Amino acid sequence: MSFSSLRTLPREALVVLSLVSGSHVVNHMHLVLFPPILGVLATEFDVTIATLGFAMGAQAFINTAFQLPFGYLSDTYDRTLTLGLCLVLGGIGALVLAAAPTFEWLLVGQILLGVGVAGHHPAHYPLLSDATTEANRGRVFSVHGFAGNIGFAAPPVVIVAVSSLDGLNWRHAFALIGAVGLLYAVLAVVVSLRYVPASVRRPNGPERPDERSQTPSLSSRLRAGTRALLDSPTILALGLLALVASTAMWGITSFVVTLLEQGYGVESSTASLTLSVMFGVGAVFMLVGGDLSDRFAPAPLIVGSYALVAVFVLLLASFVLPPSAAIVTAVVAGSVGSLSTPARDKLADVLSARADLGRNFAVVTIGIMVGSTVAPPLFGVLIETFDFRVAFASIAVVALGVVGLIVAIVARWGDEYGIGEVTVSGD
Repeated sequence: MSFSSLRTLPREALVVLSLVSGSHVVNHMHLVLFPPILGVLATEFDVTIATLGFAMGAQAFINTAFQLPFGYLSDTYDRTLTLGLCLVLGGIGALVLAAAPTFEWLLVGQILLGVGVAGHHPAHYPLLSDATTEANRGRVFSVHGFAGNIGFAAPPVVIVAVSSLDGLNWRHAFALIGAVGLLYAVLAVVVSLRYVPASVRRPNGPERPDERSQTPSLSSRLRAGTRALLDSPTILALGLLALVASTAMWGITSFVVTLLEQGYGVESSTASLTLSVMFGVGAVFMLVGGDLSDRFAPAPLIVGSYALVAVFVLLLASFVLPPSAAIVTAVVAGSVGSLSTPARDKLADVLSARADLGRNFAVVTIGIMVGSTVAPPLFGVLIETFDFRVAFASIAVVALGVVGLIVAIVARWGDEYGIGEVTVSGD
């Protein structure tokens, strides 16, 4: 890989990359608090795996519902405000989960987390895009994605480490994660206001509503936003692609620990730490994908990575593997899709005008979050109704759906945007 161009980034660009990468770590920690301890939560709150799947889906639904409002806030007012608000809400949500006395309070905590997570991508990507150039944007996006995967990897390690201490359990681990999120919110806002230029923190579009002679009504803004979306079929298609890809990957993320425990007989702590390894390997794949996305067109990268996801998930679903091989296969199945993430992000950037970056990345994130809303209850019900074999075979089919969608996108828009060629650039 060649990341030498990142060393030449101006100071404000490095500050932005550092801030949003740290925010991405916190953001993704909040997204995967449940999967490492589904069995523990099911026992403590006397609920089924499917019920916990619906709770995870509730968080993702709220996250989805708030994407466009936060995209509007980011595109119209201030990206630092968006970032700080979401970090605070996410931290509070984690603290509510830590103190939850009943399953109903778990839902409240999940809802707060959903709101908190929602504003990160609509703030992150416009900040990154405005602070960098197209020549190194794929690598910058991959560093951002790498940080996100570190965030995914952290909760299992934190939960196992904290729970191993005398008198402590998962609640103390959740409280620690929430407190870290709140402290980072203060740090991110202070550093952003001091070191990031207003030209990066503020929107690229028309002047803010308080600077206009007449402020459009909310209904007119909603109509205009809806018309703009309907006039952007490529962004809608990319949102659908993100939805299908997210459904496959969140199916793996949500249930691979219980698959290893109940299906392959892997010890609980080992299965939880496998989730961390999976995301750690995914972080490395993210960096590789960032370099490749600056050298090659996005479509072949997406096709190749999700074809591999399907193959390795089918191996898991076959139950022909010994436990040690199942662990390795699970790591690859849940990580190799990360190769394509920078390509997808760069594709969204290429298809966007500067004034609609927040909105368009919100659309892509809506796709991601709809997938994460659908996957836990869908595959949880398949596990409860049938078994792990059926559920994970279904995940493989969904992963192949990503391949079919990107082929269709290239057939429709490949020549117009140059997204289908195998090679487009090099160092």
